[in-house]
Amino acid sequence: MRQVQEMTALITEISQATQEQTKGVAEVSQAVSQMDHVTQSNASLVEEAAAAAESLNQQAAVLVRAVSAFRVGGTPALA
Repeated sequence: MRQVQEMTALITEISQATQEQTKGVAEVSQAVSQMDHVTQSNASLVEEAAAAAESLNQQAAVLVRAVSAFRVGGTPALA
C-alpha cells in the first residue's frame, strides 16, 4: 500500500512539474512573439530613417548648388 501512495505522490509531482513547464514555455513563447513584433517595428523605422537620410542628402546637394552662386570675400562659398 505504501508503494502505491509513493507512486501516486510521484505522479502528482510530475503532473505539477509538467504544468509549470507548460506555463514557462507559454511565457517564453509570448516573449519571443513580442520581441519579433518589436524587431519588425524597428526594421520599419530603420527603412524610414534611411529614406529620410537619402532625401536629406538630395536636398543638401540642391542647396549646395543653389548657394554656390554666391561669393563670400571674393571667393566662391563652396567649391
